[in-house]
Amino acid sequence: MSATIESLRSSGLSPEAMIRQAYAALDAYGDPALVITRVDVEENLARARSHAGSDLPLAGMPFVIKDNIDYAGLPTSAGCPGYAYIPQQHATVVQRLLDAGAICIAKVNLDQFATGLVGVRSPYGIPRNPLDAHLIPGGSSSGSAVAVSAGIVPFALGTDTAGSGRVPAVCCRILGCKPSRGLLSTFGVVPAVRSLDCVSIFAHAAADCQELLGLLAAVDEQDPFSRADAQAPQRPLRRLAIPQELEHGGCTATAAAVQAGLAILRDSGIELVPIDWRPFADCARLLYEGPWVAERSAAVGDAIAANCVGLDPTVSAIIAGGHNFSAIDAHRAAYRLAELRAQIAPLWQQVDGLVVPTVPRVPTIAEVAAEPVAANSRLGTYTNFTNLLDLCALALPIDLDNAATPAGLTLLAPAGQDRALLAAAQQLHPRLARRCGARSTPPPVAPASAPSLPGWHEILVLGAHLRGEPLNPRLVALGGRFLAEERLADHYRMYLLDDGPLPKPALLPVAPGAGLAMPAERWALPPAGLAALLAEIPAPLGLGQLRLNNGQTCLGFLASLPANHAYPDITNPQGWRGR
Repeated sequence: MSATIESLRSSGLSPEAMIRQAYAALDAYGDPALVITRVDVEENLARARSHAGSDLPLAGMPFVIKDNIDYAGLPTSAGCPGYAYIPQQHATVVQRLLDAGAICIAKVNLDQFATGLVGVRSPYGIPRNPLDAHLIPGGSSSGSAVAVSAGIVPFALGTDTAGSGRVPAVCCRILGCKPSRGLLSTFGVVPAVRSLDCVSIFAHAAADCQELLGLLAAVDEQDPFSRADAQAPQRPLRRLAIPQELEHGGCTATAAAVQAGLAILRDSGIELVPIDWRPFADCARLLYEGPWVAERSAAVGDAIAANCVGLDPTVSAIIAGGHNFSAIDAHRAAYRLAELRAQIAPLWQQVDGLVVPTVPRVPTIAEVAAEPVAANSRLGTYTNFTNLLDLCALALPIDLDNAATPAGLTLLAPAGQDRALLAAAQQLHPRLARRCGARSTPPPVAPASAPSLPGWHEILVLGAHLRGEPLNPRLVALGGRFLAEERLADHYRMYLLDDGPLPKPALLPVAPGAGLAMPAERWALPPAGLAALLAEIPAPLGLGQLRLNNGQTCLGFLASLPANHAYPDITNPQGWRGR
């Protein structure tokens, strides 16, 4: 199975061939603990044939979902056989992927009731880590990460309340994207801590995470915790806070890998600012030592009380513990969280985000068996605070010297800065890791040439539609496919149109040499997508031919401004992102 969405698109495989290949890879992996329920093969092959020749952005792309996410007509067990029920409709995130042409092939294993970061708390067994069978796969989204790492599917859905979308990612050497709270609907997801739960994305490439985020992010009236993408201006990650002292659990290999990764960040121009980590650590402890555990009791406590078939004893004890907290405890914890948020708030005026090791180190299955609660708690050192503080996060693998022990870094930023994280990750990931998942292939880079897309139109974007910018999800939703990074000829100057709801660039042609060779991105759009995009572009912008520094031309947006305009000239070598 090809590693990324784009490589599958350009492979020449039909949707039916992609699905056959995914099922064959699943069978070849041969792990009975990976899948809880398969989607019927013939049903999916028929669906794939219906997508042949389709312009749908994910036509024929196979994926798996964590089995606490609903797929209509198939049981949702949340890792507990006695809890299972048959939903009548798909979870919203599943429906949106199906509408985009993707095809779900299986529901996969997890830590029971999404309670754990280890991936071993399931009566269905422990999914085999494709990197090393002695290591934990990470949890609670264990099966989702394993399926991507093993090359069975290019992407998968999990959930993340305390780190369940990031810990498995580092354990399996892939990317784990935890969006801002409420950005992706949780309707049709078995709650863990409902006020904090997020649907997460596992993939091999930041570009895939970005495309999927653009397709999945939407307000859902069925989810009371859903919230709109505020389209906040994205802050490039130039200054990142980092704990003054980093924990590595005595693993010198992990410590060395983390330091090597941080050196790459510095070499990439990112300033690292050491900070006192105590407020974040105090916040992390609230999640499992405070009354938020009672939300787990509210969600599935009845199943625990009924002693339903297949309960994991560690999970049962944790969830039953939620009954030990009173309303007074809940208010006191809420006050303490407010104090910690206020203490941390000034930091966001000084830095653009955080960088932390994803976990102190990845333990073996035997180590977790020896101390199941303590080992799990250590894995949450750098993850548990995230949703309480309303941050988005992206876990990146580190693999610089073919090390046997997986390691990784996580980028975090305030809610709404998801695209800034993904933009940074697209630059950092190929430098941080030499391999994708269990494969020996390197992380994907942008294709140097356009795939064959007959009838489609190529267009240059250089402002708010760039990857990582506010309007890029809209470009993806219109069917846009990224082709390549380009650079304009020095025939243009850029001005800032800041008199609307969203700042945008105005490109004016000038004499050769009077402008600068600024960066742009070349995308492809289907005819309907281009028509819709043109209808959304306001005056004074219009479509025209832009010249690149390699002598080629491509459609793009030019401005028509009066000679006496007063818009600021923001021409600079970095273009829109350097303004």
